[in-house]
Amino acid sequence: MTWRIVVISSRCKLDLNMGYLEIRTDKVAKVHLSEIHTLIIESTAVSLTACLLCELMKRKVKVLFCDEKRNPQSELAPYYGTLDTTAKIRQQIQWDATIKQSVWREIVQEKIRKQSELLMYSEKRSSGDVLVKYANEVTLGDTTNREGAAARLYFGSLFGSSFVRGAPDCINTSLNYGYTIVLSAFNREIAALGYITQLGIFHDNMFNQFNLGCDFMEPFRPLVDKIVYEMNPQKFEKEEREKLLSILNMQIEIDNAHHYVSTGIRIFCRSVIEALNQKDISEIKRWKYIPKKSKTNTVVKEGMT
Repeated sequence: MTWRIVVISSRCKLDLNMGYLEIRTDKVAKVHLSEIHTLIIESTAVSLTACLLCELMKRKVKVLFCDEKRNPQSELAPYYGTLDTTAKIRQQIQWDATIKQSVWREIVQEKIRKQSELLMYSEKRSSGDVLVKYANEVTLGDTTNREGAAARLYFGSLFGSSFVRGAPDCINTSLNYGYTIVLSAFNREIAALGYITQLGIFHDNMFNQFNLGCDFMEPFRPLVDKIVYEMNPQKFEKEEREKLLSILNMQIEIDNAHHYVSTGIRIFCRSVIEALNQKDISEIKRWKYIPKKSKTNTVVKEGMT
Protein backbone atom coordinates (compact mmCIF):
# COMPACT_ATOMS: atom_id res chain seq x y z
CA MET A 1 0.00 0.00 0.00
CA THR A 2 1.55 3.31 -1.14
CA TRP A 3 0.91 6.15 1.26
CA ARG A 4 3.98 8.34 1.78
CA ILE A 5 4.21 11.80 0.25
CA VAL A 6 7.96 12.44 -0.02
CA VAL A 7 9.00 16.08 -0.37
CA ILE A 8 12.53 16.95 -1.45
CA SER A 9 13.14 20.60 -0.51
CA SER A 10 16.93 21.05 -0.56
CA ARG A 11 19.99 20.21 -2.66
CA CYS A 12 20.57 16.47 -2.98
CA LYS A 13 20.93 13.59 -5.41
CA LEU A 14 18.19 10.99 -5.81
CA ASP A 15 19.02 7.50 -7.00
CA LEU A 16 17.59 3.97 -7.14
CA ASN A 17 19.25 1.41 -4.86
CA MET A 18 17.82 -2.11 -4.43
CA GLY A 19 14.20 -0.97 -4.63
CA TYR A 20 14.78 2.09 -2.43
CA LEU A 21 14.72 5.79 -3.18
CA GLU A 22 18.17 6.85 -2.00
CA ILE A 23 18.51 10.49 -0.94
CA ARG A 24 22.13 11.62 -0.81
CA THR A 25 23.17 14.78 1.02
CA ASP A 26 25.87 14.87 3.71
CA LYS A 27 24.08 11.75 4.89
CA VAL A 28 22.14 9.04 3.06
CA ALA A 29 18.44 8.37 3.68
CA LYS A 30 16.31 5.68 2.05
CA VAL A 31 12.59 5.11 1.46
CA HIS A 32 11.28 1.94 -0.16
CA LEU A 33 9.45 2.70 -3.39
CA SER A 34 6.53 0.47 -2.38
CA GLU A 35 5.65 3.03 0.31
CA ILE A 36 5.67 6.13 -1.92
CA HIS A 37 2.41 7.53 -3.28
CA THR A 38 3.78 10.89 -4.51
CA LEU A 39 7.27 12.35 -4.85
CA ILE A 40 7.45 16.16 -4.86
CA ILE A 41 10.68 17.82 -5.99
CA GLU A 42 10.44 21.31 -4.48
CA SER A 43 14.03 22.42 -5.06
CA THR A 44 15.57 23.11 -8.46
CA ALA A 45 18.96 22.06 -7.00
CA VAL A 46 18.01 18.36 -7.05
CA SER A 47 19.55 15.88 -9.48
CA LEU A 48 18.10 12.43 -10.10
CA THR A 49 18.86 9.42 -12.25
CA ALA A 50 16.95 8.09 -15.26
CA CYS A 51 16.81 4.61 -13.74
CA LEU A 52 15.02 6.03 -10.69
CA LEU A 53 12.47 7.85 -12.87
CA CYS A 54 11.80 4.72 -14.91
CA GLU A 55 11.22 2.63 -11.79
CA LEU A 56 8.95 5.28 -10.28
CA MET A 57 6.83 5.20 -13.45
CA LYS A 58 6.67 1.39 -13.39
CA ARG A 59 5.32 1.57 -9.85
CA LYS A 60 2.79 4.32 -10.76
CA VAL A 61 4.39 6.81 -8.36
CA LYS A 62 3.34 10.34 -9.19
CA VAL A 63 6.29 12.75 -9.52
CA LEU A 64 5.72 16.51 -9.21
CA PHE A 65 8.35 19.11 -10.11
CA CYS A 66 8.24 22.64 -8.66
CA ASP A 67 9.73 25.86 -10.00
CA GLU A 68 12.19 28.19 -8.27
CA LYS A 69 9.31 29.59 -6.17
CA ARG A 70 8.36 26.07 -5.06
CA ASN A 71 5.08 26.14 -6.96
CA PRO A 72 4.07 22.92 -8.79
CA GLN A 73 5.19 23.25 -12.40
CA SER A 74 4.86 19.83 -14.06
CA GLU A 75 4.40 16.14 -13.35
CA LEU A 76 5.34 12.74 -14.70
CA ALA A 77 2.76 10.09 -15.54
CA PRO A 78 3.33 6.67 -17.12
CA TYR A 79 2.19 5.99 -20.68
CA TYR A 80 0.70 2.61 -19.82
CA GLY A 81 -1.25 1.78 -16.66
CA THR A 82 -2.42 -1.77 -17.39
CA LEU A 83 -1.72 -4.59 -19.84
CA ASP A 84 -4.99 -3.89 -21.66
CA THR A 85 -4.49 -0.12 -21.90
CA THR A 86 -5.12 -0.13 -25.67
CA ALA A 87 -8.56 -1.73 -25.21
CA LYS A 88 -9.44 0.73 -22.45
CA ILE A 89 -8.42 3.73 -24.53
CA ARG A 90 -10.63 2.49 -27.37
CA GLN A 91 -13.44 2.12 -24.85
CA GLN A 92 -12.78 5.64 -23.56
CA ILE A 93 -12.93 7.12 -27.06
CA GLN A 94 -16.32 5.45 -27.59
CA TRP A 95 -17.97 6.66 -24.35
CA ASP A 96 -21.51 7.70 -25.25
CA ALA A 97 -22.13 11.46 -25.39
CA THR A 98 -25.35 11.23 -23.38
CA ILE A 99 -23.80 9.29 -20.50
CA LYS A 100 -20.88 11.72 -20.45
CA GLN A 101 -23.35 14.59 -20.03
CA SER A 102 -25.20 12.68 -17.30
CA VAL A 103 -21.98 11.91 -15.44
CA TRP A 104 -20.88 15.53 -15.71
CA ARG A 105 -24.21 16.67 -14.27
CA GLU A 106 -23.72 14.30 -11.33
CA ILE A 107 -20.16 15.54 -10.79
CA VAL A 108 -21.23 19.20 -10.85
CA GLN A 109 -24.14 18.54 -8.51
CA GLU A 110 -21.88 16.76 -6.05
CA LYS A 111 -19.30 19.56 -6.22
CA ILE A 112 -21.95 22.20 -5.45
CA ARG A 113 -23.36 20.07 -2.62
CA LYS A 114 -19.91 19.84 -1.05
CA GLN A 115 -19.44 23.58 -1.44
CA SER A 116 -22.79 24.09 0.28
CA GLU A 117 -21.78 21.78 3.13
CA LEU A 118 -18.55 23.72 3.64
CA LEU A 119 -20.47 27.01 3.77
CA MET A 120 -22.81 25.47 6.38
CA TYR A 121 -19.75 24.33 8.35
CA SER A 122 -18.41 27.90 8.12
CA GLU A 123 -21.71 29.26 9.50
CA LYS A 124 -22.73 30.84 6.18
CA ARG A 125 -26.07 29.09 6.04
CA SER A 126 -27.96 31.49 3.76
CA SER A 127 -25.39 31.10 0.96
CA GLY A 128 -25.28 27.37 1.60
CA ASP A 129 -29.05 27.15 1.12
CA VAL A 130 -28.77 28.95 -2.22
CA LEU A 131 -26.15 26.45 -3.38
CA VAL A 132 -28.48 23.57 -2.53
CA LYS A 133 -31.00 25.19 -4.87
CA TYR A 134 -28.32 25.57 -7.57
CA ALA A 135 -27.36 21.90 -7.25
CA ASN A 136 -30.95 20.85 -7.86
CA GLU A 137 -31.11 23.07 -10.96
CA VAL A 138 -28.12 21.54 -12.79
CA THR A 139 -29.23 20.36 -16.23
CA LEU A 140 -27.83 17.65 -18.47
CA GLY A 141 -24.30 18.78 -19.33
CA ASP A 142 -24.86 21.85 -17.06
CA THR A 143 -25.99 23.94 -20.04
CA THR A 144 -27.22 26.72 -17.71
CA ASN A 145 -23.80 26.93 -15.99
CA ARG A 146 -25.01 26.46 -12.44
CA GLU A 147 -21.41 25.51 -11.62
CA GLY A 148 -20.20 29.01 -12.52
CA ALA A 149 -23.02 30.74 -10.64
CA ALA A 150 -22.35 28.60 -7.59
CA ALA A 151 -18.62 29.37 -7.73
CA ARG A 152 -19.19 33.14 -7.73
CA LEU A 153 -21.40 32.98 -4.65
CA TYR A 154 -19.31 30.32 -2.93
CA PHE A 155 -15.88 31.96 -3.06
CA GLY A 156 -17.25 35.38 -2.11
CA SER A 157 -19.10 33.89 0.85
CA LEU A 158 -16.21 31.71 2.01
CA PHE A 159 -13.29 34.14 1.65
CA GLY A 160 -15.05 37.52 1.72
CA SER A 161 -16.71 39.78 -0.81
CA SER A 162 -13.38 41.33 -1.81
CA PHE A 163 -11.90 37.96 -2.78
CA VAL A 164 -11.20 37.52 -6.50
CA ARG A 165 -10.39 34.05 -7.79
CA GLY A 166 -7.10 34.18 -9.67
CA ALA A 167 -5.71 37.27 -7.94
CA PRO A 168 -2.01 37.12 -6.89
CA ASP A 169 -2.59 36.66 -3.16
CA CYS A 170 -1.81 34.01 -0.56
CA ILE A 171 -5.29 32.48 -0.59
CA ASN A 172 -5.24 31.92 -4.36
CA THR A 173 -1.68 30.62 -4.24
CA SER A 174 -2.68 28.16 -1.52
CA LEU A 175 -5.78 27.05 -3.42
CA ASN A 176 -3.79 26.49 -6.61
CA TYR A 177 -1.13 24.50 -4.77
CA GLY A 178 -3.72 22.29 -3.11
CA TYR A 179 -5.67 21.76 -6.33
CA THR A 180 -2.47 20.68 -8.06
CA ILE A 181 -1.85 18.03 -5.40
CA VAL A 182 -5.40 16.69 -5.76
CA LEU A 183 -5.27 16.78 -9.57
CA SER A 184 -1.99 14.89 -9.50
CA ALA A 185 -3.56 12.15 -7.38
CA PHE A 186 -6.47 11.84 -9.83
CA ASN A 187 -4.12 11.67 -12.81
CA ARG A 188 -2.18 8.91 -11.07
CA GLU A 189 -5.30 6.80 -10.56
CA ILE A 190 -6.63 7.36 -14.08
CA ALA A 191 -3.30 6.28 -15.57
CA ALA A 192 -3.09 3.30 -13.21
CA LEU A 193 -6.52 2.15 -14.42
CA GLY A 194 -5.29 2.15 -18.02
CA TYR A 195 -7.05 5.26 -19.32
CA ILE A 196 -5.58 8.49 -20.66
CA THR A 197 -5.96 11.84 -18.94
CA GLN A 198 -6.10 13.92 -22.13
CA LEU A 199 -9.61 12.85 -23.15
CA GLY A 200 -12.14 14.42 -20.79
CA ILE A 201 -15.90 14.13 -20.56
CA PHE A 202 -16.39 17.92 -20.23
CA HIS A 203 -12.98 19.60 -20.20
CA ASP A 204 -11.72 19.66 -23.78
CA ASN A 205 -8.74 22.00 -23.93
CA MET A 206 -6.28 20.87 -26.60
CA PHE A 207 -3.42 22.26 -24.49
CA ASN A 208 -4.50 20.51 -21.29
CA GLN A 209 -2.85 17.13 -20.77
CA PHE A 210 -5.15 16.35 -17.85
CA ASN A 211 -8.70 17.03 -19.06
CA LEU A 212 -10.15 13.85 -17.52
CA GLY A 213 -8.40 14.46 -14.20
CA CYS A 214 -9.84 18.00 -14.17
CA ASP A 215 -13.30 16.49 -14.70
CA PHE A 216 -13.06 13.88 -11.99
CA MET A 217 -11.47 16.07 -9.30
CA GLU A 218 -14.26 18.67 -9.12
CA PRO A 219 -16.17 17.24 -6.10
CA PHE A 220 -12.89 17.03 -4.15
CA ARG A 221 -11.92 20.69 -4.55
CA PRO A 222 -13.82 21.77 -1.41
CA LEU A 223 -11.41 19.65 0.65
CA VAL A 224 -8.66 22.05 -0.41
CA ASP A 225 -10.93 25.03 0.19
CA LYS A 226 -11.60 23.82 3.73
CA ILE A 227 -7.90 23.64 4.59
CA VAL A 228 -7.23 27.09 3.12
CA TYR A 229 -10.25 28.60 4.88
CA GLU A 230 -9.17 27.20 8.24
CA MET A 231 -5.54 28.30 7.97
CA ASN A 232 -6.40 31.76 6.49
CA PRO A 233 -2.89 32.16 5.04
CA GLN A 234 -1.12 35.51 5.33
CA LYS A 235 1.98 34.03 3.68
CA PHE A 236 2.75 30.99 1.57
CA GLU A 237 5.83 29.21 2.85
CA LYS A 238 6.88 25.79 4.13
CA GLU A 239 4.27 25.60 6.89
CA GLU A 240 1.41 26.36 4.50
CA ARG A 241 2.67 23.89 1.91
CA GLU A 242 2.94 21.14 4.52
CA LYS A 243 -0.65 21.70 5.64
CA LEU A 244 -1.86 21.41 2.05
CA LEU A 245 0.25 18.31 1.44
CA SER A 246 -1.60 16.65 4.31
CA ILE A 247 -4.82 16.64 2.29
CA LEU A 248 -4.23 13.13 0.92
CA ASN A 249 -3.97 11.85 4.49
CA MET A 250 -7.26 13.40 5.57
CA GLN A 251 -10.18 11.05 6.13
CA ILE A 252 -13.52 10.98 4.33
CA GLU A 253 -16.44 8.57 4.43
CA ILE A 254 -17.52 6.36 1.52
CA ASP A 255 -20.12 3.61 1.89
CA ASN A 256 -20.19 4.04 5.69
CA ALA A 257 -16.44 3.42 6.01
CA HIS A 258 -13.62 5.85 6.68
CA HIS A 259 -10.91 6.14 4.02
CA TYR A 260 -7.91 8.35 3.49
CA VAL A 261 -8.46 10.86 0.68
CA SER A 262 -5.82 9.15 -1.47
CA THR A 263 -7.83 5.92 -1.34
CA GLY A 264 -11.13 7.77 -1.68
CA ILE A 265 -9.84 9.23 -4.95
CA ARG A 266 -9.08 5.73 -6.18
CA ILE A 267 -12.56 4.51 -5.25
CA PHE A 268 -14.21 7.53 -6.85
CA CYS A 269 -12.23 7.21 -10.11
CA ARG A 270 -13.13 3.55 -10.44
CA SER A 271 -16.80 4.29 -9.80
CA VAL A 272 -17.03 7.11 -12.36
CA ILE A 273 -15.30 5.04 -15.03
CA GLU A 274 -17.64 2.15 -14.25
CA ALA A 275 -20.61 4.52 -14.64
CA LEU A 276 -19.31 5.61 -18.04
CA ASN A 277 -18.68 2.04 -19.19
CA GLN A 278 -21.98 0.68 -17.89
CA LYS A 279 -23.98 3.81 -18.78
CA ASP A 280 -25.30 3.92 -15.23
CA ILE A 281 -24.69 6.97 -13.01
CA SER A 282 -25.83 5.03 -9.93
CA GLU A 283 -22.34 3.45 -9.97
CA ILE A 284 -20.79 6.76 -8.88
CA LYS A 285 -19.67 6.77 -5.24
CA ARG A 286 -20.26 9.82 -3.08
CA TRP A 287 -18.04 10.87 -0.22
CA LYS A 288 -18.88 12.63 3.04
CA TYR A 289 -17.02 14.91 5.41
CA ILE A 290 -16.18 13.24 8.72
CA PRO A 291 -17.21 15.39 11.71
CA LYS A 292 -14.38 16.27 14.11
CA LYS A 293 -16.16 14.47 16.92
CA SER A 294 -16.64 11.21 15.02
CA LYS A 295 -16.77 7.93 16.91
CA THR A 296 -13.37 6.46 17.68
CA ASN A 297 -14.38 2.87 16.93
CA THR A 298 -14.89 3.45 13.22
CA VAL A 299 -12.44 1.30 11.27
CA VAL A 300 -10.04 2.96 8.87
CA LYS A 301 -9.61 0.74 5.85
CA GLU A 302 -5.93 1.42 5.12
CA GLY A 303 -2.95 1.35 7.41
CA MET A 304 -1.09 4.63 7.43
CA THR A 305 1.26 6.32 9.84
